[in-house]
Amino acid sequence: MQFCPPFMQKRFLVSRLVPAMAAACLLALLLYLGFWQLGKAQRRAAELSQYSERTQLGPYAMDSSLVDPRLLQGARVSVRGRFEPQDQFFVDNRQEDGKPGVHVVTPLRIEGSATRVLVNRGWAAWVQGRQVLPPVAVVDGLVEVSGVAEVPLNKNFFLMPEHDQSLSRLWSRLDLKRFTAEHHYPVQPVVILQTTTITPDGLIRNWQPPEDRVAKHQSYAYQWFSMALALLVFCVVIIVRTLRNHD
Repeated sequence: MQFCPPFMQKRFLVSRLVPAMAAACLLALLLYLGFWQLGKAQRRAAELSQYSERTQLGPYAMDSSLVDPRLLQGARVSVRGRFEPQDQFFVDNRQEDGKPGVHVVTPLRIEGSATRVLVNRGWAAWVQGRQVLPPVAVVDGLVEVSGVAEVPLNKNFFLMPEHDQSLSRLWSRLDLKRFTAEHHYPVQPVVILQTTTITPDGLIRNWQPPEDRVAKHQSYAYQWFSMALALLVFCVVIIVRTLRNHD
């Protein structure tokens, strides 16, 4: 029987233990990524189903009562009130048919109340360069706006400023929290994507439904699971070969 010094035994264990632990960690990561993508696919499928159901319902008549944004996301809505052009702003970096432009967002004071709701009235092109905001007419008087309720994303994109300092009404994103903080009146926690034309205003209202990415997330999940299975098979083969050589 051949004597093996303790330090060699320790080196042998380390040489086997470290790769095994690395393989186990990698396997766990691959499985986590697979289930993560499956979860995203399931959530997206639920959102699409909910959107489809809500678009089939009649429009929700919005009033001064603040709504639950989770219950109204993607639903058709209608509201009566008066536009307030003095607080109108523009959301930058919006394209239509490959052309750069902005979304025009105008607060609407809901009839008979102090509550406002932001209305995304549509897309306008940069017609006089980026130093001059597009001229957009605003209807005066009582109007009825119909559209789809949307909860804006609050993601802050890397290295993108909040707004152009030279144009205070040009915002990098539609930030409901920021608008609410800057004004001392109640604001509905959703934005209305206007779908009807009250008067000719030259704005384009080409609102796209939520993108169906369920199949893409499922495909990513299967890829991660396939890599996990390949790693598991590889580890089993290595273990079997090692045991045979040891015998």
